[in-house]
Amino acid sequence: QVQLVESGGGLVQAGNSLRVSCAASGRTLSSYHMGWFRQAPGKEREFVGAISLSGRISYYADSVKGRFTVSRDNAKNTGELQMNSLKPEDTAVYYCALLGGSVDRTTLTNSAKYAYWGQGTQVTVSS
Repeated sequence: QVQLVESGGGLVQAGNSLRVSCAASGRTLSSYHMGWFRQAPGKEREFVGAISLSGRISYYADSVKGRFTVSRDNAKNTGELQMNSLKPEDTAVYYCALLGGSVDRTTLTNSAKYAYWGQGTQVTVSS
């Protein structure tokens, strides 16, 4: 069993940056690929980005590509989502999640495939 705890959300003005962290406990993070998702009020949960268990490969949704960066530190059992040039439409609850096994890009973008989830952290971007 793995427990995930996000931190670092908050209120920020458009154009600024924010970093959200995800701390894992219970099992070693290096056994899992890590994904980031978000859910805005009244909308479905959507894929934001993902990083392979080694950290060598990452994928992003088109809406955040070039602005957001996912990273991980397996030695510290943590992952991060660095968000730059934030826009009001980035406002949502952000979640980190873990997925084991052999995967492809399609699998990494599918929230239903992830086994472990954090509780989420609110990110609000004001205009």
